Amino acid sequence: MKTFSAKASELERKWYIIDAKDQPLGRVAVRIANVLRGKNKAIFTPHVDTGDYVVVINAEKVWLGGKKETQKEYMSFSGYVGGHKSETVQQRRQRRPELLIEHAVKGMIPHNRLGRRIFTKLKVYRGDQHPHQAQQPIPLN
Repeated sequence: MKTFSAKASELERKWYIIDAKDQPLGRVAVRIANVLRGKNKAIFTPHVDTGDYVVVINAEKVWLGGKKETQKEYMSFSGYVGGHKSETVQQRRQRRPELLIEHAVKGMIPHNRLGRRIFTKLKVYRGDQHPHQAQQPIPLN
């Protein structure tokens, strides 16, 4: 008996749509990361991109518990003197709410070349409209 190994060229990729309205950020992010990675499939192979495409709508209506809205901060550092920037969840939600979901999912996929390739299959939109109607995405509960 030989071990099965999926080949990226032989895969048929599906499109899924997730409505993030009034759902906890972490729960949504875990579900998205698993579908992007392909862990929901029987042919999952860790070193091959076996995942599907995910479209997320209503990103600005995702829910965070407790006081995270005002206390949780996202920080970045450019490497230069005075290049430290930070913003709260509230500020990021006003500026660009798609980043909330993207940042959470990015931390849940591998941090290597495979992870960067997997991440390109995530499409996040702030409203309930998206340009992927032609792909006929299937709702993911």
